[in-house]
Amino acid sequence: MKLIQITDTHLHADPAAHSRTGVPMAQLEAVVAAVIDERPDAVIVTGDISQDETPASYAAAARLFDTLPCPWYWLPGNHDRLDLMAAERELVDAVDLGAWRMLLLNTRVPGKPQGALGKEKLAALAAYLADDSRPALVAMHHPPVAVGADWMDAIGLEDRDAFWRTLSHYPQVQAVLFGHAHQAWARTVACAGHSVEVYGCPAAADQFLPRAVHFAVDAEASPGYRVMTLGEGELETRLERVAVAKASA
Repeated sequence: MKLIQITDTHLHADPAAHSRTGVPMAQLEAVVAAVIDERPDAVIVTGDISQDETPASYAAAARLFDTLPCPWYWLPGNHDRLDLMAAERELVDAVDLGAWRMLLLNTRVPGKPQGALGKEKLAALAAYLADDSRPALVAMHHPPVAVGADWMDAIGLEDRDAFWRTLSHYPQVQAVLFGHAHQAWARTVACAGHSVEVYGCPAAADQFLPRAVHFAVDAEASPGYRVMTLGEGELETRLERVAVAKASA
């Protein structure tokens, strides 16, 4: 089973609109073309689909993702509107990946850049995990860990300790995928006697400078995506970058 993560596309209604270092639609088109060549079995898009929160931006994203040769799923980021996403594509909480299961968490807090789950969503996560012992991975937008950039760590998942306490009861959780940080990231987190692999992913749009104290764009880094191969209780992963022309001044 080959699962690919795309994240942080930040599209505008105008497909020619520029971001800080590129044109988000052109960047995403290049990423999707590369992903198609990977022949994935499923794709997960981990939030911040839109930059301007317009119906047209979500419609454009859905049209492009529909060119993928496999099922695709998305979840919201802090920039997203749930109603506009749902109008284009159903938002689901869980995906059957054969020998694996993927759980999709909505960490969005309306009107705020930081994320949170809250008691009800954590209870739902626990119920999903209690119901199925298959190897699982969890996908979310906000990082449930400190990534080492002060400004980003201030707007990560606020109730991360409660999240990890929840996972501590379910050793079948093998990995957590997140977006929001616009950079590659990988660590192993110890969790009550077992370990969980935690992965950040390059954005389809602009990249953020790792370990920055204040907000900073990494103008030299290219858009990318993460590839995960899910075996019998084992996960292998790699990152791929995609060359895209930079925005002119």
